[in-house]
Order: sequence, then structure tokens, then C-alpha cells
Amino acid sequence: MSNLLESYAEVTGNAIVDQLRQLATPLRGMKVVHVNSTRVGGGVAEILDKLVPLMCELGIDTSWEIITGESDFYQCTKSFHNGLQGHRIAIPEHLLRAYEETNVRTAEQLRPVLEEADVVFIHDPQPAPLLDLCPDRKGTWIWRCHIDVSHPDRHIWRYLRHFLTNYDASVFSLAGFAQALPHPEYLIPPSIDPLSAKNMELSQDEIEAVQKHFGLDPQRPMILQVSRFDRFKDPLGVIQAFRLAREFTPGLQLVLAGGTASDDPEGEAVYREAENAANHDADIHLLLLPPDAHRTINALQRSADIVLQKSLREGFGLTVTEAMWKGRPVIGGDTGGIRLQVINYHTGFLVNTPEGAALRIRYLLQRPGRATQMGEKARQFVRENFLLTRQLREYLTMILAVRNGGTDRIDLS
Repeated sequence: MSNLLESYAEVTGNAIVDQLRQLATPLRGMKVVHVNSTRVGGGVAEILDKLVPLMCELGIDTSWEIITGESDFYQCTKSFHNGLQGHRIAIPEHLLRAYEETNVRTAEQLRPVLEEADVVFIHDPQPAPLLDLCPDRKGTWIWRCHIDVSHPDRHIWRYLRHFLTNYDASVFSLAGFAQALPHPEYLIPPSIDPLSAKNMELSQDEIEAVQKHFGLDPQRPMILQVSRFDRFKDPLGVIQAFRLAREFTPGLQLVLAGGTASDDPEGEAVYREAENAANHDADIHLLLLPPDAHRTINALQRSADIVLQKSLREGFGLTVTEAMWKGRPVIGGDTGGIRLQVINYHTGFLVNTPEGAALRIRYLLQRPGRATQMGEKARQFVRENFLLTRQLREYLTMILAVRNGGTDRIDLS
């Protein structure tokens, strides 16, 4: 067993790693390519950062490519993201042209790699047109959608759908996120890497150093939300919930820790909106962190008494998974993949309003024993369902299924 696989076996057990090796045996030597829009920032990049080398460890020749563009491209794909999650958006023609032209340029650069690959994973809408731009492709192409497209803007979905119909399969995080497409569809929730800088164990000294750096008082209760500064994450609603809860919990601190990503042009504007809502409140800490601040986020999550993810719409919510892995109860928006993780009264609470979030904050702060019990259940729930090894197992199984024509039986001997 390789050193990397041994490290995962220490967390998940040897049986899980043995199963991965068995599933990977028929795939050894295959060329697999993942394509997405950024190497840093966001859950997709974090997953691929560890999924790719782990697939390589199992003997699968796996690489990771990026589609990059100018500001019009990112403005267009951000509009796609918002529209697919339910906003009614009219995208100007010049932005759609920038989207298509960027994919044409990317295809010219990547065509030799993509057409020779045995399996290609295309992540989200940004590189979706690449399939039709690689006419001599020989492998299996899979579209991996990390977004909730259950109620998309119909014009945007109609536009994107014609790029997707010729894929061999699609993958969605939840059944409720999917749209009907003319090929097999699979359900594979995302996961976290327990060995990454964001999720590994930290010393108490390092945690205290982060608290000191940001002026946090370890003797006072603290609530935390970690996410991009995005309107769907409802940072203004979090600030409102904090102020309602603070009326009954003097000394309460709030940290809104937001990352940045090269494919999100709206982050700065939403940060300014949160800054205006905070209005120089000394107990509200707005942290605009760089994309590689993984250990800092880890320390902040371990410092928090309660973690919020008060999203209005959410693809899956890996920050929820991260907090649960660290034994923290989570108060999450009753939406998307958060529902799959936060089990009401067991691993945390689901809420729909700032008032509801404030009520649950008060409940947990007044019952520290119950909060600890919820955190313990949350960690075990993640261990059983949302670690990277589970996602990799399901990816390997899906590749075998798609390449075997969807047969009912796959021989691993």
C-alpha cells in the first residue's frame, strides 16, 4: 500500500482502501482528465486537488486541466450560476459570444489531451461546450454538475442543454438537483478530504495564534460562517441573526470568513454590502481570506462554538461538512445539500429566516452539553458518508458502469 493510501486507511480503515484498490484494478493505465474553471477557491477545486493524486496512486493516469477566460467569460458563467439556481437573468449576446469563444480557444489548446483520454470529467457549465469541440474524441465524457439546477431560468437551461445532450452520462449531487437529460444520470454527493490542511488536526497553539491574529476573544462565545461573499450565502441575514441573538447573549462574537475565487466577479461587491451592514460593529469580524488560507479556516472552525451556513440556495455546502467533521453543531439554511447533512435536532438545525437562526443560536449556547452531543453525532455522520474515499469509490464504480454499457453486473476479477 502506498504512503498516501496508508494515510487514508488510518482515518477510514483498511477495508475502505482495499475496496478502492479492487475497484481501480480494471481501470489501471486508463487516461482520465478533469476540466474545471479554477485551481483555487471553491469546493470543486478543493476536491480535485486531492482526488486527482489519489486516482493516480491507484494506477489511473489522471490529470487536471483548467478553462480560463477574460472578464466577460466569468461574468457570463456567474450569470449561468445564478440563473441555474433560480434567478431570472437575461444574458447579453456579447457575453454568450465570449463564453463560446473561450471554449473554442480552450479546445484548441486541450484537444490532443481530451481526444486521447479514456474518460473526461467536465465540471459545471464553464467548459460544457468542449465535448462538441472535440469531434475525434475516443473516450467516455461525463458532465459533473455541482449546482442545484432543479428550478433553473428556462432560457439559460435551454441554451446550456444543447451542449450537454451528447455526453455519455451526467452526475448530480442530489436527486432534487437534477434535470432530465438523454443519457444515464448518477447521484454522487461531494466530500471533504480529512487529510487536507483545512480538515487535519491542529495544535491548540496554532488555533490560539489565529484567534489572536484576528482579535477574537477565546473567553467569549463565537459563531462563524465560512463561505464566498455571495448573495446566495446570505451574509446580511447572518448579521441580522447575530444581532438578534446578541440581545440575549452579551459578548457574542460573529466571524464572516469569505474566500475569493478567480471565476466569481461578484465577491467584492457582496463583501462591501456586508461591510456596510456590519457598520463598524466591533463584535462583527469580516475576513476576506486568500484562497489558500486553509489552515486559517480550519482554526476558525475549531474556535467556533456554532457554525452557520445560512444559504438561501446551496449546491451542497462543503463548509457544513468541514464544520461537522470538527465536531461543531451547524445551523444551516433549509436548502439543497445542507438538508442531506444537517439532521434536525441530531447534527444541527435547519432554518429559513434570521429569526429562526437566532433562536437556534440561543438554544445551543444555553445548552452546551447538547451542543457537544450534536457535534459528536455530526463528526460520525461525516465519517460514514462524506469523506473523499466514499466519493472516489462512487466515481470508480460509475466509470466502470458507464464503460460497461450500463450492464447490471460488473466483473472485478
